[in-house]
Amino acid sequence: MNHSLAPVPTAAVLQRNRALFANFFRRELFSRYLGSASGLAWAFLHPLALLAVYHFVFTTVFRAGPMDGKSFLLFVAVALWPWLAAQEALQRGTVSIAAHAGLIRKVAFPHEVVVYASIAATLVLQFVGYLAVLVVLALFGEPVHFEGLLLAVPLWIVMAVAVAGLTLALAALQVFIRDIEHILMPVLMILMYLTPILYPLSLVPEGMKPWVAANPFGYLVGRLRDALLDGRLNPTWGDAVAFVISISVFAAGRWIFLRLSPHFEDFV
Repeated sequence: MNHSLAPVPTAAVLQRNRALFANFFRRELFSRYLGSASGLAWAFLHPLALLAVYHFVFTTVFRAGPMDGKSFLLFVAVALWPWLAAQEALQRGTVSIAAHAGLIRKVAFPHEVVVYASIAATLVLQFVGYLAVLVVLALFGEPVHFEGLLLAVPLWIVMAVAVAGLTLALAALQVFIRDIEHILMPVLMILMYLTPILYPLSLVPEGMKPWVAANPFGYLVGRLRDALLDGRLNPTWGDAVAFVISISVFAAGRWIFLRLSPHFEDFV
């Protein structure tokens, strides 16, 4: 069943969409995270637990030493948390349309707002956790360059834009191909190990280095380490390319979503 919206001025449409986004954002944040102590604790404990496990396995079992002159804990923490934030945003956003199936069948509204709210709630909360971890690491004597946040914050925004594009496409496809959410987790797990998060790019064999270096998230990881571990804030051409790629991914994902969204009501 298709719903039609009465024509309204553009300003009114924007105001209504902002209100919808704020409502879904608050609902997402409080129902999944802030609504219970366990939800909030898990949001922070999950990345911390993984970081602790990787630190134990690599430094105690495999006896890995410092990475690029930095402690393994600091080296991994700066990269692992953004990856887990992007991963959770992708997973939650992919199933967000199905989670609001009842509302979509009954009310006419821009379906993409649901996806944006899910992504934003996840990334905002995880960024707060990221800042908290950096502060704790600094208190324990790790050399964190907090001026690097001047570059790290824009990098998170670039990541968020690209994640939004990917999630829009996956959320739309999930409505018609229900196995997308089950395929996504193992794919993301493989991609994590193909990204220089737990190891520096310098340790990758020369024959494979161009392939690993071509990973867009690998570039983001490298720049976050430049900013927060070394205090290097100089913009590069690569930053401009990353921005263009993220905008392109978003535009492509939104195009797919908008092409498929008129049919959601018949399949959710």
